[in-house]
Amino acid sequence: MTLIKSISGIRGTIGKNPGDNLTPVDIVKFTSAFASFMKNEKPGKKLKFVVGRDARISGPMVENIVISTLSGMGIDVINTGLSTTPTVEMAVINLKADGGIIITASHNPKQWNALKLLNGKGEFISGEEGEKVLAIADSENITFSEVGDLGTMINSDSTINDHIDDILKLKLVDAGAVKKADFKVAVDAVNSTGGISIPPLLKALGVEKTVELYCKPTGDFPHNPEPLPENLTEICQVVVRENADIGIVVDPDVDRLALVMENGELFGEEYTLVAVADYILQNEKGNTVSNLSSTRALRDITEKYRGKYYASAVGEVNVVTKMKEENAIIGGEGNGGVIYPALHYGRDALVGIALILTYLAKRNIKLSELRKEYSDYFVSKNKITLRDDMIVSDIYSKIITEYKDYQILTIDGVKIDFPNGWVHIRTSNTEPIMRVYAESTSPEKAQAYADEIINKIGK
Repeated sequence: MTLIKSISGIRGTIGKNPGDNLTPVDIVKFTSAFASFMKNEKPGKKLKFVVGRDARISGPMVENIVISTLSGMGIDVINTGLSTTPTVEMAVINLKADGGIIITASHNPKQWNALKLLNGKGEFISGEEGEKVLAIADSENITFSEVGDLGTMINSDSTINDHIDDILKLKLVDAGAVKKADFKVAVDAVNSTGGISIPPLLKALGVEKTVELYCKPTGDFPHNPEPLPENLTEICQVVVRENADIGIVVDPDVDRLALVMENGELFGEEYTLVAVADYILQNEKGNTVSNLSSTRALRDITEKYRGKYYASAVGEVNVVTKMKEENAIIGGEGNGGVIYPALHYGRDALVGIALILTYLAKRNIKLSELRKEYSDYFVSKNKITLRDDMIVSDIYSKIITEYKDYQILTIDGVKIDFPNGWVHIRTSNTEPIMRVYAESTSPEKAQAYADEIINKIGK
């Protein structure tokens, strides 16, 4: 099957042969390599890591191996068990840990799992640091601890509540306003850890009326867990049938947020960040950042409030790096990933939910009315399965030559800016595919841009 090593961590399908998939052998190999790297960074210190996982079926198996390996490396572990990616990131900060490992393959189907590696700031390690971890894994130059120096493990069941408490303390989150609005909220948590984090968050915000869809963390995903339109037909129907004010959808590790309007139509995953930024920028002056594959609408809303918009390469660590460079007060990715530095530097659907509900409550406005206030851009998301005979660099070179008369960015794949849209092609960090994203002022124009590039690649 597949084993992918990238800035998004070590990701692969469970089972089969070591080196080709995410097997127990590979889990030990990369966990111990990361532990060795962190010990080299802080020689002589007794390290402490936070470990957490989403609800996918392979999670307990991977969790046991990760914790045992860290113990074998002499690292103490605080195990949060079932948790969310942003919760583990926050736990690293709050518990003053030296690092962390999140066991999740995010939006990938159930046969996948992954190790996401965190530094002591609760942020993903950089690409350069990741290369060092991979080099250690390849060299197998790893020394395990002797019996007197083994690490310990304690369980913690308070980290989700702690995360929610920190969200409620934010200046721009107003639980009183949300309670007064008396929202009815439908939630699709795809039978993962959104089911144990979103309902408590809503309750803490004063939301009394909720409709829970797939909120049991069994790991039995009832539909493709990536929050794309074709996978969200049921929650759209539930919102209308239950007369809900808003529908909330997250991926298995709760770092991506999609919204359903009260009319049963999708708000647009690209517009989650736009709406949050709209609210933040009304209250604070500053800059924004999103990746190259994200909608132009964020640029528009940023310039409306006289801020500056910046684009980064795709990948959370790249967005965070750019946000720090440009002192951005809000940023993220067009896949529904909201990064709000006032809380922490990580994509966080929970803080996104709190900010969106506060904004709607304070303005006393429906989600569909809010959507009408933003520029109408339409994104077409396509992918091409990479074959062994495909030379990606040659594809990029030919595309650049073909479109040399247009503005081209090459910081991450190739992005071509047209007068009324753009196309971005890049290889995925998480799957053996090439993504072809396009945006324009109508779905037809966006798809036409994408099809044009896909046909050229096919030739």
